[in-house]
Amino acid sequence: MTKDWYAWHTDYDQPDSSLSRRLAEVRDRIAQALDSAPPGPLRAISLCAGQGRDLIPVLATHPRGGDVTARLVELEPRNAEVARRAAAEAGLTGVEVVVGDAALTDRYADLVPADLVLVCGIFGNITDADIRATVRHCASLCAPGGTVFWTRHRREPDLVPVICDWFAEEGFAPVAVSSPADGVGVGAHRFGGPSRPLKPGTAMFEFLGYDRLTHP
Repeated sequence: MTKDWYAWHTDYDQPDSSLSRRLAEVRDRIAQALDSAPPGPLRAISLCAGQGRDLIPVLATHPRGGDVTARLVELEPRNAEVARRAAAEAGLTGVEVVVGDAALTDRYADLVPADLVLVCGIFGNITDADIRATVRHCASLCAPGGTVFWTRHRREPDLVPVICDWFAEEGFAPVAVSSPADGVGVGAHRFGGPSRPLKPGTAMFEFLGYDRLTHP
């Protein structure tokens, strides 16, 4: 049975849920990146953006929110509509929400390299090989000095340390990575550059879902 990714978002509304705690940390990291961003226009992209709960509320309240041109790509139309409505209500005219396969590089070709790259909610739902490939592609999606935000559960096998090594191999330095004691895995890595060309017509990963990965 296909997972209902629209209903899945209701866990965000439970204050004590791991998703709620993860969301709060991701938002904090995005706000900190905006705090330290250079003056002028900024670009942001969000892969598998869901309802945009991580990026849109930060842009709506942050002093730099109006400087950001963003594209959120989400396959589930109901989630995309929630994100689109939230951006409109916040007056974020620079935020575009696209319904489509977020794995395809062509979705971002005209907006990269970006200052903020969100790959949240993905690494727990794709194979290890696809995580490695996606990290490699992040070096093409991210501008020099830009930040990639990502999440991954800390259950065994805990792949977070390995993911950090993969980011290092691609020229990223850690800004912050949550500890196993936090119960949620949130990472922020800054790209040391230089940017690499984004390969057109490429699928960075196949979104399988955690259930299919653990119970094939």
